[in-house]
Amino acid sequence: MGMTDRLRLTDYARGGGCACKIPPGELEAMVAGLAPAVGAADLLVGLEHGDDAAVVRLDERTGLVSTADFFTPVVDDPYDWGRIAAANALSDVYAMGGTPLVALNLLCWPREVLPMELAREVLRGGQDVAREAGCHLAGGHSVDDDGPKYGLAVTGVVRPEELITLDAGRAGLPLSLTKPLGVGVLNTRHKRTGERFDAAVASMATLNRDAARAAVAAGVRCGTDVTGFGLLGHASKLARASRLTVAVDIARVPYLPGAREAVRDGYVSGGTRRNLDWVSPWTDAGPADEAERLLLADAQTSGGLLVAGEVPGGTVIGELLPRGEHLVVLR
Repeated sequence: MGMTDRLRLTDYARGGGCACKIPPGELEAMVAGLAPAVGAADLLVGLEHGDDAAVVRLDERTGLVSTADFFTPVVDDPYDWGRIAAANALSDVYAMGGTPLVALNLLCWPREVLPMELAREVLRGGQDVAREAGCHLAGGHSVDDDGPKYGLAVTGVVRPEELITLDAGRAGLPLSLTKPLGVGVLNTRHKRTGERFDAAVASMATLNRDAARAAVAAGVRCGTDVTGFGLLGHASKLARASRLTVAVDIARVPYLPGAREAVRDGYVSGGTRRNLDWVSPWTDAGPADEAERLLLADAQTSGGLLVAGEVPGGTVIGELLPRGEHLVVLR
């Protein structure tokens, strides 16, 4: 067994994947009041509601979608981490109803601590997923850093009339989820024990391309992807932006194998607990016990789409209601 076989990338991460994000409450306070740039009339989507990407109108038929996403290792295998990080970054374009065209690597690497051959494997994983997406991956930027981080800056296009945003929800629409939850608690278990969860890796490395195409074809205009703020966090952002209440039927929410056991055994990240603390003031927990609430707030990495409508392959987990006392109601 060589040195690279014994190294565990997650040992070099304080938080894994999207769980390393700045807490949502702190992030909202930080960006509050930042003014749009000049030419804001052409900015179709900006900072207002915390959508997944920025969108600028190029002409009547074309919007330019721009996003960047990177994070610390979520798994120990460098190739898998590269695949997951790339799929996660590309998801921001898909979540807006768009198609990614070109991406740039964003790599931070402790070059005197971790072998560069591992960094090459990370980049190879990102390249393979970008190729699968039909997105050009052309160079990028790297820095020598204290810890490894990887992701992509992505540019895509969207038809303005097919744009999916947080503020376009309507009462009465069903709410669908296109991937099961649970990767956060499984990744936490992996980080602490070294156990590998193939279903979680497969879910995180799966592109949201097909789900996004199905959503656009079904006429969906409101949605987001489920990442670091958990299902409850992203659902509450959608509810706030659309001035509605989101009702979630907890028995319908799908989970990855082993997710409930991971919560039972205490493998819950600090990011997930911060998510739950953040959403609790405007959530009616109904019949959900603490374990259920933690799973619903679980910080996902490269999660599925959460859309207002029914899509093939998705699971209807609730509906949009007129605004009530709470942003989110669990039932």
